[in-house]
Amino acid sequence: QVQLVESGGGLVQAGGSLRLSCAASGLTFSTYGMGWFRQDPGKEREFVAAISRSGSTTEYQDSVKGRFTISRDNAKKTVYLQMNNLKPDDTAVYYCAAGYLAIMTMVRRGPRDYQFWGQGAQVTVSS
Repeated sequence: QVQLVESGGGLVQAGGSLRLSCAASGLTFSTYGMGWFRQDPGKEREFVAAISRSGSTTEYQDSVKGRFTISRDNAKKTVYLQMNNLKPDDTAVYYCAAGYLAIMTMVRRGPRDYQFWGQGAQVTVSS
Protein backbone atom coordinates (compact mmCIF):
# COMPACT_ATOMS: atom_id res chain seq x y z
CA GLN A 1 0.00 0.00 0.00
CA VAL A 2 1.42 3.33 -1.09
CA GLN A 3 1.47 6.09 1.50
CA LEU A 4 2.64 9.68 1.27
CA VAL A 5 2.73 11.49 4.60
CA GLU A 6 3.30 15.25 4.73
CA SER A 7 4.61 17.10 7.76
CA GLY A 8 5.93 20.55 8.61
CA GLY A 9 2.92 22.73 7.97
CA GLY A 10 1.77 25.40 10.37
CA LEU A 11 1.18 29.08 11.03
CA VAL A 12 3.85 31.62 10.16
CA GLN A 13 4.04 35.37 9.75
CA ALA A 14 4.59 36.92 6.36
CA GLY A 15 8.27 36.85 5.48
CA GLY A 16 8.85 33.70 7.49
CA SER A 17 9.87 30.22 6.40
CA LEU A 18 8.57 26.67 6.63
CA ARG A 19 9.85 23.36 5.34
CA LEU A 20 7.40 20.68 4.27
CA SER A 21 8.46 17.04 4.18
CA CYS A 22 6.74 14.13 2.47
CA ALA A 23 7.76 10.60 3.42
CA ALA A 24 6.87 7.87 0.95
CA SER A 25 6.38 4.16 1.52
CA GLY A 26 5.09 1.23 -0.49
CA LEU A 27 6.63 2.30 -3.78
CA THR A 28 10.00 2.31 -5.52
CA PHE A 29 10.62 5.95 -4.76
CA SER A 30 13.42 6.50 -7.26
CA THR A 31 11.14 5.63 -10.18
CA TYR A 32 8.67 8.39 -9.35
CA GLY A 33 8.74 12.06 -10.09
CA MET A 34 7.48 14.06 -7.13
CA GLY A 35 5.39 17.19 -7.00
CA TRP A 36 3.87 19.67 -4.60
CA PHE A 37 0.44 21.16 -5.21
CA ARG A 38 -1.73 23.44 -3.13
CA GLN A 39 -5.41 24.16 -2.84
CA ASP A 40 -7.55 26.84 -1.27
CA PRO A 41 -11.18 26.09 -0.40
CA GLY A 42 -13.36 26.67 -3.44
CA LYS A 43 -10.41 26.77 -5.81
CA GLU A 44 -8.79 24.23 -8.07
CA ARG A 45 -5.66 22.42 -6.98
CA GLU A 46 -2.65 24.23 -8.45
CA PHE A 47 0.87 23.18 -9.28
CA VAL A 48 3.61 24.51 -7.03
CA ALA A 49 6.82 22.59 -7.79
CA ALA A 50 8.06 19.31 -9.24
CA ILE A 51 11.28 17.35 -9.23
CA SER A 52 12.53 14.58 -11.49
CA ARG A 53 13.42 11.06 -10.40
CA SER A 54 17.08 11.91 -10.22
CA GLY A 55 16.57 15.32 -8.65
CA SER A 56 18.47 16.99 -11.48
CA THR A 57 15.43 18.76 -12.94
CA THR A 58 13.00 21.01 -11.11
CA GLU A 59 10.13 23.27 -12.14
CA TYR A 60 8.19 25.89 -10.23
CA GLN A 61 5.06 27.93 -10.53
CA ASP A 62 6.05 31.49 -11.44
CA SER A 63 4.72 32.97 -8.19
CA VAL A 64 7.05 30.85 -6.03
CA LYS A 65 10.23 31.00 -8.10
CA GLY A 66 13.12 32.29 -6.06
CA ARG A 67 11.25 31.67 -2.79
CA PHE A 68 10.52 27.92 -2.78
CA THR A 69 12.95 25.05 -3.31
CA ILE A 70 11.98 21.45 -3.95
CA SER A 71 14.47 18.68 -3.20
CA ARG A 72 14.49 14.95 -2.61
CA ASP A 73 16.49 12.29 -0.79
CA ASN A 74 15.98 8.96 -2.56
CA ALA A 75 17.73 7.05 0.22
CA LYS A 76 15.21 8.40 2.74
CA LYS A 77 12.29 8.23 0.28
CA THR A 78 11.45 11.81 1.16
CA VAL A 79 10.73 14.97 -0.82
CA TYR A 80 10.97 18.44 0.68
CA LEU A 81 9.61 21.89 -0.06
CA GLN A 82 11.56 24.72 1.53
CA MET A 83 9.41 27.83 1.56
CA ASN A 84 11.03 31.19 2.27
CA ASN A 85 9.68 34.73 2.30
CA LEU A 86 6.16 33.41 2.67
CA LYS A 87 3.23 35.61 1.71
CA PRO A 88 -0.43 35.51 2.77
CA ASP A 89 -1.30 34.35 -0.77
CA ASP A 90 0.69 31.18 -0.06
CA THR A 91 -1.93 30.11 2.48
CA ALA A 92 -3.40 26.77 1.37
CA VAL A 93 -3.40 23.05 1.99
CA TYR A 94 -0.23 21.64 0.45
CA TYR A 95 -0.22 18.16 -1.06
CA CYS A 96 2.69 16.05 -2.18
CA ALA A 97 2.19 13.66 -5.06
CA ALA A 98 4.05 10.83 -6.77
CA GLY A 99 3.88 10.09 -10.49
CA TYR A 100 5.66 7.25 -12.25
CA LEU A 101 8.13 8.49 -14.87
CA ALA A 102 10.09 6.37 -17.35
CA ILE A 103 12.67 9.11 -17.95
CA MET A 104 14.91 10.09 -15.05
CA THR A 105 15.13 13.79 -15.93
CA MET A 106 11.48 14.42 -16.76
CA VAL A 107 9.10 16.47 -14.61
CA ARG A 108 5.33 16.81 -14.81
CA ARG A 109 3.13 19.78 -13.84
CA GLY A 110 -0.36 18.38 -14.28
CA PRO A 111 -2.26 16.77 -11.37
CA ARG A 112 -3.42 13.98 -13.69
CA ASP A 113 0.19 12.88 -14.15
CA TYR A 114 0.37 11.84 -10.48
CA GLN A 115 -1.05 8.54 -9.25
CA PHE A 116 -0.57 8.90 -5.50
CA TRP A 117 -1.33 11.77 -3.15
CA GLY A 118 -0.72 12.64 0.47
CA GLN A 119 -3.39 13.79 2.89
CA GLY A 120 -2.30 17.43 2.84
CA ALA A 121 -0.64 19.85 5.23
CA GLN A 122 -2.12 23.22 6.16
CA VAL A 123 0.10 26.25 5.67
CA THR A 124 -1.23 29.55 6.98
CA VAL A 125 0.63 32.82 6.48
CA SER A 126 -0.55 35.78 8.49
CA SER A 127 -0.04 39.37 7.38
